[in-house]
Amino acid sequence: MSNIYGEWLKAQREAAGLTQQELATSAVMTRSHIAHIEAGRRTPSKEDARRLDRALNTGDVLSSFLPDDDTAVAGYFEAALQLEQQATMIREFALSFIPGILQTERYARAVLSTSFPPVGEAECDRLVVTRLERAEILEDRVTPVVWALLDEAVLRRVVGGPEVMAEQLRHIVKLAESGRVRVHVLPFGLGVHPLMQSMLTLLKFEDQPPVAYSEGIQVGKIHDSPAMVDRLEGTYDLALGDAMPLKESLTLMRATAKDYEHRE
Repeated sequence: MSNIYGEWLKAQREAAGLTQQELATSAVMTRSHIAHIEAGRRTPSKEDARRLDRALNTGDVLSSFLPDDDTAVAGYFEAALQLEQQATMIREFALSFIPGILQTERYARAVLSTSFPPVGEAECDRLVVTRLERAEILEDRVTPVVWALLDEAVLRRVVGGPEVMAEQLRHIVKLAESGRVRVHVLPFGLGVHPLMQSMLTLLKFEDQPPVAYSEGIQVGKIHDSPAMVDRLEGTYDLALGDAMPLKESLTLMRATAKDYEHRE
């Protein structure tokens, strides 16, 4: 987004004598999200902007003059997208597809092209751009910490053809080798495991309670009940304990990528 919006927000905050943390507390947001908005790296949601207006007594300026947002996601994922951008730790479990923030352009296009009803080329382009923009959070070398727990089916299910799969797996291996993400595979040999019902994302924040997000066919749900989040975290940890170690997981992914390359 244009940084004019972020710079104006910063000027209003400083004029009010507030630190980023003080504004975040008043607007019920995280300090890191305020920092991203001021730096022009994030666009606040409409509700975020309304809370900022109330906290700063700026009428409806921040909510009325939001930069154009070309973000294209399913309606049920909108809230999760905002939380993903604010998280300091993201732990993903993928049952069928590579997690969105780890997808390459060609893999994302192959996934999004299977939607029903079918979408036109222009709409598919918008969806792909949004998915790739989500991955920009990985440009920060420290935050968020990202863990990916992948069912082996994610590696074996061919999406977009062997060449696309080889590129996608190499991409994840590269991220893991750089230390930016950790990845573990739940092998077929394990059999039944406690996360087989759906995909799951666990999110932790700098200054607000953790939440979880689960998703199925055309439905997604934010879980913010402390008891439920604790239960889902425990389930994730239980499955992680049965997963292959990082080194072995990367060895499997390299071998699988090599196999796909030989199929081309």
